[in-house]
Amino acid sequence: MTRSGRGPELSRRTLLRWGAIAGAGVTLGPLLNACAGPTGTPGPGTLTLALNRSLVSLDNKLNQFDAAVTVQRGVRQGLTRVGQDLKPELVLADRFELTAPTEWTVHLRDGVRYSDGSPVTVQDVATALEMYQQVNGSFIAGFFSEFPEVVPGADGTFVLRTQRPVPVLDYLMANILVTPSAANRPEELQDGVGSGPYVVRSGNRGTGNYALAVNENYWGPKPRVPGVQVRFVPEESSRVVSLRSGEVDVIDSITPDSADQLAGLPGVRITRTPSTRINQLFYNFRKPQGHPLADPEVREALTYAIDGRSLVQDVLVGSVSQADGVVPTGLEGAVKTGEYVYDPKQAKQRLDALGVRDLELKIIWESGEFASDTSVMEAVLQMLGQVGVRATLQQFEPGGDILSWRQGKAGDWDVLGNGFSSPTGLAVSILQGMYAGTPEKEQTRDTYQGYVVPAIAAQIADASAEPDAARRARLLSDAQKAVWATWPCLWAFVPNAVLASRDRVGDISLGPTNSYDLASARLEG
Repeated sequence: MTRSGRGPELSRRTLLRWGAIAGAGVTLGPLLNACAGPTGTPGPGTLTLALNRSLVSLDNKLNQFDAAVTVQRGVRQGLTRVGQDLKPELVLADRFELTAPTEWTVHLRDGVRYSDGSPVTVQDVATALEMYQQVNGSFIAGFFSEFPEVVPGADGTFVLRTQRPVPVLDYLMANILVTPSAANRPEELQDGVGSGPYVVRSGNRGTGNYALAVNENYWGPKPRVPGVQVRFVPEESSRVVSLRSGEVDVIDSITPDSADQLAGLPGVRITRTPSTRINQLFYNFRKPQGHPLADPEVREALTYAIDGRSLVQDVLVGSVSQADGVVPTGLEGAVKTGEYVYDPKQAKQRLDALGVRDLELKIIWESGEFASDTSVMEAVLQMLGQVGVRATLQQFEPGGDILSWRQGKAGDWDVLGNGFSSPTGLAVSILQGMYAGTPEKEQTRDTYQGYVVPAIAAQIADASAEPDAARRARLLSDAQKAVWATWPCLWAFVPNAVLASRDRVGDISLGPTNSYDLASARLEG
């Protein structure tokens, strides 16, 4: 659901740089009404997290924002996980080995069980893979160039077999969370058991609030925190106040202004780390031929209207870097492909030469997609106006129907404010998820905003299947340069991962994927 009316005021820094946004071009809905912070301080054995986006499920087939991963992996697990060094680590499997170009031999760890005491089986893994393939609009499915077939063996051993080589399958399988076969479904599961260190004691997907307790049948080391409370607090000011007062222990995805307020306060710790995420203002690639945005020259011309350096310095206050590639250049296999240049005069000249006049753009996004999202969008609206482009803004509430809009089912739009992370730490994962769309995938709206360029999809597929690391790197480089030449984004940037926590919380190691191991956390005092 969208909200109508006047949006929130710009931050002080945005006002200093751009002035107040005025004019009839704004149809921005406000952020959610100010939400009272959680009441009552956490108990001595309870860790309380306040999330900026609603956790509608503890399954991850669709719901994959960064903080969700932390909680979801506390309840359900995969064969592997991607560690702090962005390398695969064994979890439910104690063997995961490439034994042939198209075969990985896997062995389930002895004694792994679900919270109800039942064993994790090979059939559970096979069913999980089937369910991830069948879900409509799956975030995870987009990372796989192809899904493996499970070939059972003896004593918990099985083979993951593919048609073409998938040399990073041990990374990819970290995203397939396993649940009992009989209870699995091709959608996000709202209940059911997992093999993780915690179980759900109570939950409400409508409010986004959950209570977790220790899984007494957990096969691994017992978590050090007896209970976890997860709360959805959409208003950033409420999350900040709740952290300062001690009502919550951890908040994520905070703006630079809030981080500045919290830094140095007694009892509060700020953690920052480079992330594997790229945030973009992505064009709608479902536009028909003849529409201005169907022309890459128009898409490129519009990028000259965006003052990226000012957005980085004055709105996002140095907490991000302007993208110089189609994926974060810190990822393995990433290369620099170009840069966004601010030149409004050139933007006007190019649009005029292309015969584009009186262009109107509709920009949509979901609140909380990235820190300072509303301020960024309002500044972008002003910038576009300075080159004669009229823009309107439509903001969606968390948990609303933006997915239908993104799939082109609910309404038309021109630019989407969105973020995309690589849970594997590999460039190929983002390339596969965003730019390997095919006409077949587009029929079910399982492409990234309609991006279907068969030649580029073939390049990415070849890179994904190349077992030789050096040749794979060259193929990935060529694919990234080809993507950049299509000008898929009006602008893009790479944020840092930022977490604020109370001093009583220890051993939270925030990783580049903007998540952490919930079972490793501890409480002091």
